[in-house]
Amino acid sequence: MSVRNKFREINAIGAFLLMAGSLHNALAGDLSAIPSGSYKLDPTHAYINFQYSHLGLSHPTLGFDDFTVDLNLDSADPTKSILLVKIDSRSIITGSAILKEGLEAEELFDVTNHPEILYQSTRIEKAGDDAYTVAGDLTIKGESRPVTLDVTINGAMNHPVTGKPVMGIDATGMLLRSDFGLDKFVPAVGDEVTIEISAELVKAE
Repeated sequence: MSVRNKFREINAIGAFLLMAGSLHNALAGDLSAIPSGSYKLDPTHAYINFQYSHLGLSHPTLGFDDFTVDLNLDSADPTKSILLVKIDSRSIITGSAILKEGLEAEELFDVTNHPEILYQSTRIEKAGDDAYTVAGDLTIKGESRPVTLDVTINGAMNHPVTGKPVMGIDATGMLLRSDFGLDKFVPAVGDEVTIEISAELVKAE
């Protein structure tokens, strides 16, 4: 390789590293990189899953396919933001038609009479770099109980394809299904349920 070509290669590598560094800074979770306002779910990049113990033998991971997330973001002070999540309980994903039918039945989610699950934030506190604790009320089958989510801001930027402000989050939480009248087969089937959320939110028009 000639000296000139080698020099070009070094310059290209340097440019790539500089671009990667800039991208890392844009994705560092600094919400001041995007404006305040209403943010809606990007349904192509959104997941709500939950997991529990089955007889101590396995840990089924289930989810929901139809839900919305509405965030009123205060990017200067995220603790002043408001979060609302609505889930269609009929959209539960199980990988098994028999299990889905059982979960939709009256003694569990009772989706005929209670087709909607709600989560409304009541308080947001900063918990560290890019981390927040979200306290809120979860309503299932008409029963409302406080549930806390540990939220990590994965990134905030103008989307490289659409140019729209976008942010990404991961969140985890825990609940007891018996608190919501979903206690069938407890304790053989675990009462404790772990919640995992991963989603991208886009600035509303």
